[in-house]
Amino acid sequence: MATYPRAQAAGRAGVELEFFDRVVDLGLIAPDEEGRCSIGDVRRAQMAKSVADAGISLEGLAEGVRAGRITLDFFDTPAYERFAALTDETFGQVSARTGIPFERLTIIREATGLAEPSPDDRLREDELPLVDFIQAQEELGFRRDAVERLLRVQGDSTRRIAEQEGAWWYSEVIAPAIAAGRSADEIASPELAVRTSALSEASVLAMYHAQQARVWTANIVESFEQMLSEAGLHSRLERPPAVCFLDITGYTRLTQERGDDAAAELAATLARLVQRTSIQHGGKPIKWLGDGVMLYFRDPGPGVHAALEMVAGITDSGLPPAHVGLHAGPVLFQEGDYFGQTVNLSARIADYARPGEVLVSQAVADAEQSGGVLFQEIGEVELKGVALPVRLLRAHLDQSAPTSVEAR
Repeated sequence: MATYPRAQAAGRAGVELEFFDRVVDLGLIAPDEEGRCSIGDVRRAQMAKSVADAGISLEGLAEGVRAGRITLDFFDTPAYERFAALTDETFGQVSARTGIPFERLTIIREATGLAEPSPDDRLREDELPLVDFIQAQEELGFRRDAVERLLRVQGDSTRRIAEQEGAWWYSEVIAPAIAAGRSADEIASPELAVRTSALSEASVLAMYHAQQARVWTANIVESFEQMLSEAGLHSRLERPPAVCFLDITGYTRLTQERGDDAAAELAATLARLVQRTSIQHGGKPIKWLGDGVMLYFRDPGPGVHAALEMVAGITDSGLPPAHVGLHAGPVLFQEGDYFGQTVNLSARIADYARPGEVLVSQAVADAEQSGGVLFQEIGEVELKGVALPVRLLRAHLDQSAPTSVEAR
């Protein structure tokens, strides 16, 4: 295992040598006989800095260690390798080495929720893979906003996972151990940390790969659809199926205001109504989305009737108003999920709909032949994430509804 002179260990920890020596004097770090420090000592110095910055006395921390109430020995275990040390390269030097403009490299810190670096700030070891990822995208000519958007989403998603994992570990390991009066070594539980962290990482990676397979499948199908259509080889189904997205307006705010019990009751009421109505019209719920549901209908016409009934039923049940989008077209089914442009466009139409509205594409309106439904023209609409304008219509059953369409 590599060891470092005190000055180098302090540098890798990102602390001043004076601070590092203070931690050594307090007995929180114990260099070897030659005065060299381990990577565990580097992590202990990082933690000591965090403790001091949090306003906790280092002297009190040292007293807790001497009394056996606290231990820092767990920083030597593999589970804590994620406490990355600083590298010898600054952001400015990495920019010069890779050819990536410094301004673009700052997204590394932004995505992980850290302060924007200066050219003289050194990178952490765990930031180097991000540099490689950005460099590959630069060489491939990817657009800057697309690169930054992906990294921001990765940062936000992994932050949420890490925060929940931390809460889980505290509630299931740390708090019970403290309440039981266990020793510092038992509370730290390095063996348990090593085992569970490896399993947790494998679980996250497995779920990520499953999500990748689903999204990649959707991309492949959409590209096939587009290329076949441009080549004149995409045959149009005489009566294509329809996909419907129904969302509850203000669902998140409502559940926050009324609490978990109200949210569970709301979800149960919505599930019963959607299940009953969709089945009556030859459809079925495919995926529950927290604030709504995705449905599949073999025939678009009955799907419109079901959507109108569900919106009315939701209002009659005292729930917040729903808004719905429907589109008809080819749909790929795989492992219980549906993919393709039809699915994506249906979701975008639902996003555009206002509370109480059922909006449909021209394909749905053309397929509705059962009667009893009127369509009000909205016109060509620019939808988020859709390349070309989409002609939308508002569906309704009320024969006395006005024919004019309010300005959107």
